[in-house]
Amino acid sequence: MSTSELDILLDTADAWAAADPDPRTAEELRTLVGSVRSADASAAVSEQELRDRFSGPLAFGTAGLRAALGAGPNRMNRVVVRRAAAGVAAHALGLAAGAYAPRAVVGFDARHNSRIFAEETAAIFTAAGIETFLMPRELPTPVLAYAIRALHCEVGIMVTASHNPPQDNGYKVYLGGRAVEEDARGVQIVAPHDAGIAARIAAVDAVDLASGGWTVLPESIETDYVAAVAGLADPAVTDRDLRIVLTPLHGVGGRTARAVLAAAGFDDVTVVERQAEPDPDFPTVAFPNPEEPGALDLALETAAEVGADLVIANDPDADRVALAAREPSTGAWRMLRGDEVGTLLGLHLAARLPDGDGTGAEGTRHRVFANSIVSSRLLGRIAAVSGIDHMQTLTGFKWIARVRGLSFGYEEALGYCVAPELVRDKDGISAGLLLAELAAATKTSGRTLFDLLDDAFLVHGLHASDQLSVRVGSLGLLGAMMNRLRENPPSSFAESAVSIADDLAQGSAHLPPTDGLLYLTQDETRVIIRPSGTEPKLKCYLEVVEPVGSAAELDAAKSAARVRLDAVKRDVEEALGL
Repeated sequence: MSTSELDILLDTADAWAAADPDPRTAEELRTLVGSVRSADASAAVSEQELRDRFSGPLAFGTAGLRAALGAGPNRMNRVVVRRAAAGVAAHALGLAAGAYAPRAVVGFDARHNSRIFAEETAAIFTAAGIETFLMPRELPTPVLAYAIRALHCEVGIMVTASHNPPQDNGYKVYLGGRAVEEDARGVQIVAPHDAGIAARIAAVDAVDLASGGWTVLPESIETDYVAAVAGLADPAVTDRDLRIVLTPLHGVGGRTARAVLAAAGFDDVTVVERQAEPDPDFPTVAFPNPEEPGALDLALETAAEVGADLVIANDPDADRVALAAREPSTGAWRMLRGDEVGTLLGLHLAARLPDGDGTGAEGTRHRVFANSIVSSRLLGRIAAVSGIDHMQTLTGFKWIARVRGLSFGYEEALGYCVAPELVRDKDGISAGLLLAELAAATKTSGRTLFDLLDDAFLVHGLHASDQLSVRVGSLGLLGAMMNRLRENPPSSFAESAVSIADDLAQGSAHLPPTDGLLYLTQDETRVIIRPSGTEPKLKCYLEVVEPVGSAAELDAAKSAARVRLDAVKRDVEEALGL
């Protein structure tokens, strides 16, 4: 960076610090600027840090805004959130165009700065003339998603970084009410709203904050959600003899999940003591994501101590759920893969759906299962034999949740929507309840959840999946890796010739364009490769299908599937030049 460019950067940082309402982040910038100007021992590192913080404004991605906390336009802080709130307010008022007065509801979790980001959002919305409701305290994302629909709001904001590291925070934006069509009410934003909001943010000049005037919702918003979700329990399943271990992973879902389980009759619930209360530093886990190795260690230890039947784990904002149970063949505890849980919920909900074709007054189907293209194809086969329509969507619940006539939707990253009429988003609490119900019924019959999966494999073939994640040093390298595949496409995986190679960037009649590549081989092996939407990582999703003639062949089929997956993984690595 030239001297003049550096001077401009330092002056820009000075101006930002002067306007920053948060003394902590303002001081961060002053310290970095002072280091560069004094040419101290940290000057080079400080300059690099400043360049990164001012490299550009945060853009709306898969889940709105999300970044590390800190000063500057490329971080999460009060200046960025104020501008985002002003942009969302302007977009909502533009959609209303004077025809109605928009309403908004704002929620927040227990992460660092979540409450202040939410309170200032409420103040900005109110100043803009939007009737605004603020959650009474830290509550799960599904409660906020429920409130958008229950309160008929046009806008919903959830301040959370979900399962990201403790230094992060985020800002999820939903639209609802009169702003969007019925099937999109209470769903996260997609195009053109993301670009529209970004343009409004870029045009923000001054931000006004009201000193009051918004409504702090009563605690009944949580109890209403609890009652509605507990009402999903099947009254025909009367046996609730199930010993559950529950962990909220230091997040905000523990109290709400316990209340839902208790209201549905599950009283034998042990919460992992060291992870029971919200803690923004997540002290007992390296990474607060149930998918990460070690995240469930304390829960599994507790399960062994109390002789549990089932482990239910929510991520910190409780929009995801993980499940662990003892495998009958070994007696060892195992966390189920996201696709396995999706299969179990699909089987359970298919059995619970009412008979009939589900045709509504306008001739639309109301029996639709959906999952993302990177999730298992098994759900589609379960739907087909159950007389249920099935759709595949792009990755992310902003796509899954807006499927018309949705009855159930999931993605392999532990996200499940089991009651779209209540929550038009992934909901780890309602999904956890239905999984507990299924586990209790299965236990009563003398069987296990793994037996149910085997039953599905006998009918539809053994579907086995795995992932390969390739982390790179910068986002720019992802494009080079994708170009390598486009220029030199693989011809086979695990010695099965590629029969279909689709460039998802071209789009189709069923899917909008997205950066990804899909390969299908002659033996039904499927490989999908796509860049992550949130981090410098290339994600590869692998699935093989092994035919199974009888129960006696299941073990051999599982071994064969593992061998094939390993071979596919090696071939993917070779295609990527790893």
